[in-house]
Amino acid sequence: MRKCGSDISYLKLYHTGELLRRVSDAYQRLASCDLCPRDCRINRIKGESGFCGTSLLPRIAATSIHKGEEPPVSGSVGSGAIFFSGCSLKCTFCQNFPISRLGNGREVTTKELAKKMLHLQRKGAANINLVTPTHFLPQILAALWLAIPEGLRLPMLWNSSGYEKVDSLQLLEGIVAIYLPDMKYSDDEHARIYSSAPDYTGINRIAVAEMARQVGNLEADSDGMAVKGLIIRHLVLPNGVSGARDILDWIGTNLGKGTHLSLMSQYFPAGMASEDTVIGRHLNMTEYDDAMDALERVGLENGWVQELDQERGPV
Repeated sequence: MRKCGSDISYLKLYHTGELLRRVSDAYQRLASCDLCPRDCRINRIKGESGFCGTSLLPRIAATSIHKGEEPPVSGSVGSGAIFFSGCSLKCTFCQNFPISRLGNGREVTTKELAKKMLHLQRKGAANINLVTPTHFLPQILAALWLAIPEGLRLPMLWNSSGYEKVDSLQLLEGIVAIYLPDMKYSDDEHARIYSSAPDYTGINRIAVAEMARQVGNLEADSDGMAVKGLIIRHLVLPNGVSGARDILDWIGTNLGKGTHLSLMSQYFPAGMASEDTVIGRHLNMTEYDDAMDALERVGLENGWVQELDQERGPV
């Protein structure tokens, strides 16, 4: 079992009562839900559901010790992943399509969610990895409040699409130690077509800047495991749809060359993408080389670059 740190910042918020205050503030927002940029304003406390397809109770598709994340997130012990159902985006190519779009999963109480966090800690997880968590922010805070007196001491990791509101992220300050957001697009028209989010680019950049303000650049312990900081993910899409060059330029200019980046080649035409004439195939080497050339030009040296499987042909 991985040794849990004693300097977890959310413990202070718990003992001062600040965490409970944030739980209350977050739940009040569910009565006219404005947690994400959709601003659906529906009453989730009364069981109404909005764009994300969820209402009051958190819906969980899976919990597991996940060893496939970036090295400082998973390490040799694995990350304690909790996969939440639903999403504030509707990506046609989502690689977790049955979870995000079809809502596969089971509703649980916040007490059950707290128990899942504690179970992952007992199994030796390096952190609590909250995957697609935005629409369940109040319930996650409540579960954390319940889990702390039972001994939870792992860093909290926010693994999101990057489509976030700053005032929601501010409820997480001092609670989330590691942010792992996507930067999906640099062009709002592509964001509209493929994720139903015509305002994605501006919102995403403001959100990622707020995450960087809260936690700074990545910090690791003596074992190389992340204890605090920001890691940005960019999944390169076919035909330049993701706009890798512009995103990398923005990161270098606005967040600095010390920012950790995970450049990913693992795209495949999941969900409804196989029917699309633009993104309905795997990446080719020329497209990925272009993204790697941009990375080198910008000078972002911290992070990871996936190798492209050149044996995969277009589908």
